[in-house]
Amino acid sequence: MEPIMFDALKDPRKGRQRCKNQGREGLPSAHLPIRATIDYVKKGELRAAMIHWDEAQGHLKKMRYHDGRLLVDEPGLYSVYAKTCFRYYDLGPDTEPGDATPQAVDVNNAQLIQYISHEKHTSLPSKSVVLMKTGSTMRWNNSQYNMYCAQQGRGVMLQQGDGLFVNVSNAWMLDPEPEGTYFGAIKIGN
Repeated sequence: MEPIMFDALKDPRKGRQRCKNQGREGLPSAHLPIRATIDYVKKGELRAAMIHWDEAQGHLKKMRYHDGRLLVDEPGLYSVYAKTCFRYYDLGPDTEPGDATPQAVDVNNAQLIQYISHEKHTSLPSKSVVLMKTGSTMRWNNSQYNMYCAQQGRGVMLQQGDGLFVNVSNAWMLDPEPEGTYFGAIKIGN
């Protein structure tokens, strides 16, 4: 007769902590809204551009920010996420020549792509790898208000000194509102 195993369905890892006890300081995390001043590329330019973030309005705990990049101070498994909103509207013929609003551009079939990339600290020269890519080719009507948002996230193992950044196509169309365009990471395990 075989012995009955009462704990056959019990998780053997139960009781062990997934992360070291972080005490009062908590887990490494970051959440950064887009920097309000957007001057990444000229209107209509097609190349992808790195987004820069507003660290003064954001949150950084045991992580750093430098030149568009989130920098990891503590190795582990992180949940990385980003949301970018693109918008376009034509203000019409009432726009004055001296207005800060740029001239209309044909946005029919605009490719709106978001890339989240990982830069390993051990790579010299620094080499980045695209972790995630999402987007769409939008068929917008130039005479109306148009908006499209791209959102993605995933878990990734990061080492101390690694960097994360977001590039987008048609950066001149980014929505400058912090509720619509943001980037972040939180440590979820070792």
